[in-house]
Amino acid sequence: MIEEFVHFIVNLVHDWGYFGILAMTFLESTFAPIPSEVTMIPAGYLVYQGKMNFLLVFLCSLVGTMGGSLFNYWLASSLGRIFFLRYGHYVFLPVEKLDKIEKYFAEHGEISTFTGRLIPGVRHVISFPAGLARMDLKKFCLYTFVGGSIWMMVLLGFGYFIGAKEEHVKHYFPIVTAV
Repeated sequence: MIEEFVHFIVNLVHDWGYFGILAMTFLESTFAPIPSEVTMIPAGYLVYQGKMNFLLVFLCSLVGTMGGSLFNYWLASSLGRIFFLRYGHYVFLPVEKLDKIEKYFAEHGEISTFTGRLIPGVRHVISFPAGLARMDLKKFCLYTFVGGSIWMMVLLGFGYFIGAKEEHVKHYFPIVTAV
């Protein structure tokens, strides 16, 4: 059952190709809960098999990551404060907490953006506080680019490693699944 799902995901990434990688990483970098692991690990596996080009996969993932991150940044910087001032108390974010978040991000925004791009679950929302705090756009792009590059390389490398060790993965997959 799990092996069939894995084959389905690999085939889906292959069928959607480079545009699919760009679209999925764009969505993953916005507020859509699509983990990049679902796209990039199968892409790395396909690179190992020679069915996709490493550089093109990497570039498409970076364009998607930057595009989605800039979309979130723009959304937060243009509409975020107004939204949270009006409705923040409904989502347990009163004005006082919003001010604290903005102050913290003004002081620690660069490292937060960089490390946030490396943490699953945080990576797709880190652009919101950056936008709310109106972090310098050049710095935001730089730290998003560097953090996103590292994350995509790790995932691509992991997929490539799986391809190179496919027999071991198949042998140990039932044990890992059981655990």
